[in-house]
Amino acid sequence: MTSKEKLKHTYELLQLERQADLEQYRQKVLMRSLSQRVKEGVTWYPIRMLRDYIGTGERVMIEVEKTNSLDQPHAFQSGKVVSLFSNASGKPEKQHANGVINYVRDNTMTITMNGDDLPDWIEDGSLGIDVMFDEMSYREMDYTLKKVMEAEDNRVAELREILLGDNGFSMLDTIQESDQFPVSNVLNQSQNNALLKIWNSLDVAFIHGPPGTGKTTTLVEAIRFTIKEEKQVLVCAPSNAAIDLLVDKLSLQGLNVIRIGHPARVTEQSLSKTMDAQIAEHPHFNELRLLRRKMEKIRQQAGQFKRNFGYAEKEQRRMLREEAKTLKADADMLEFYIINDLLNKCQAICCTLVGSSHPVLRGRKFTTAFIDEAGQALEPACWIPLLKSQRVVFAGDHCQLPPTIKSHEAATKGLAKTLFETGIAKFPELASMLQGQYRMHQAIMEFPSRYFYDDKLIAHDSVKHELLRPHEQAIEFIDTAGSGNTEKQDPETLSRFNHGEAELLIHQAEKLVESIGASAWLEEQITMGIISPYSAQVDRLQHLAENSPILEPLHSLVSINTVDAFQGQERDVIAISFVRSNEKSEVGFLADIRRTNVAMTRARKKLIMVGDSATLGAHPFYVELIGFLETSGFYKSVYSL
Repeated sequence: MTSKEKLKHTYELLQLERQADLEQYRQKVLMRSLSQRVKEGVTWYPIRMLRDYIGTGERVMIEVEKTNSLDQPHAFQSGKVVSLFSNASGKPEKQHANGVINYVRDNTMTITMNGDDLPDWIEDGSLGIDVMFDEMSYREMDYTLKKVMEAEDNRVAELREILLGDNGFSMLDTIQESDQFPVSNVLNQSQNNALLKIWNSLDVAFIHGPPGTGKTTTLVEAIRFTIKEEKQVLVCAPSNAAIDLLVDKLSLQGLNVIRIGHPARVTEQSLSKTMDAQIAEHPHFNELRLLRRKMEKIRQQAGQFKRNFGYAEKEQRRMLREEAKTLKADADMLEFYIINDLLNKCQAICCTLVGSSHPVLRGRKFTTAFIDEAGQALEPACWIPLLKSQRVVFAGDHCQLPPTIKSHEAATKGLAKTLFETGIAKFPELASMLQGQYRMHQAIMEFPSRYFYDDKLIAHDSVKHELLRPHEQAIEFIDTAGSGNTEKQDPETLSRFNHGEAELLIHQAEKLVESIGASAWLEEQITMGIISPYSAQVDRLQHLAENSPILEPLHSLVSINTVDAFQGQERDVIAISFVRSNEKSEVGFLADIRRTNVAMTRARKKLIMVGDSATLGAHPFYVELIGFLETSGFYKSVYSL
């Protein structure tokens, strides 16, 4: 296929994904009654207003509280678009206002509203909140793919052919040799090699960062050195969490950073770097605020006129509205000046991939765009910053979790394959794999390094032999084969769980805590992650841990979640429940072995795994893993405990 045909295929797959996403939303929200939506966790109802106030960037914010006693999982989280509604008039479709969630804690939620004012009907009561479908992201990706397909005789067309074309560009076309090249004293040799490749790259470069190899540190140094040459760069990542981490790291280097995006989607640490917060700190902000207040006052005066009034009143209202219009135009012009002043002076403009389509960046061009966590980034989203850039640096690891895709058909037909993965296969010479590993004990690193990273990872001396206690084994695999601990399926969520295996894993975690001593565990602040690929198993593990007299007092140090939620994190101890145990030897989505790579490589000093070798052994990866564990002395049968 030509590059344009490939993009057309990707566009078609994106439509499948949008349909699957929308259908999931319809099934959960639009097709359900209010009581069903509440039960599903996609609606909070009834709620009551705790307060409203003006937050960051002069935006209206509300804090609400759920008043029913139901305590069940829900779909509300920071950054999600929501709709506030009232049932008071019996016509909820006419009474709703949208906003974005800042944070959710227990039964309270803080929301940044989209409008300038709260609607009048908010006083009527019978309030609730629905999760909304994120149409905007799909609209931006659709628009971008069309622009890239249409591109002719420009830089976008060249980048399209470099990354997706079958000929016309060799690796040599994309490299320049330079006598002057950067060396960073905070980087090791393989990290500095990556820096050199980025320095010499004319078009694309790739930082391949396996777990614990300092990908973020390398990327920050690459951005710092690039800014010295180019004055300003665009920095993107697929998620808000990933871009906020980079904002924090770049700010610590003393760089002038602006975080583009809705303040509700930004972590508290990064709030001061948002455009809204920096506008509020600008020398001309007071002037802008006075203009807006004056405009609002005049608009209110114009609104005081009733319908039954004469010519003089009508004329007075017209004049007031004209004056408000003029003041608004002046305020908009001043805000435009402030925004451009801030953007022109900043060194790193940071946003999510979709966020790079923000109106304030319209018409702006960059020499270099950096894309972090590119192994998790949908291809259509990656093209959004590429439309604005002369060259691109990707950083990520395609051996860890791929993008989250709701349509199985779209994923299997190629949407799960990222530009990072495509590019690194096409231009291996432009990719630098980081090799120095600063997280794991050597034994924990050994198998992932051998299987996923050509046996090239080298454990740094600071972590190489680090154990929880001398003579403590770094890895334990407990085989449940033949124990009767079989998996079951949750009839509502269709997720899998294995109660016997959950009990065994929690028991092993308790034994480990007891062997070290709870007081020592607290004193040394030893962290533990209890992980399962299946959300239904996570629920059971959480319930067991909460009722454990040994683990519950350590709850601040023990995290329990899915593998996907742990990507990018690390703990002193990781305990994994594989769940699958059935007569057909079906491993389900454990067959995506990148998920297991992520789970294993979160551990620093101790890795505990519990699984059924008879079921797992149906997959060649797990055959190799169990073979490694047996020959290394890390294997135990459940019967030997």
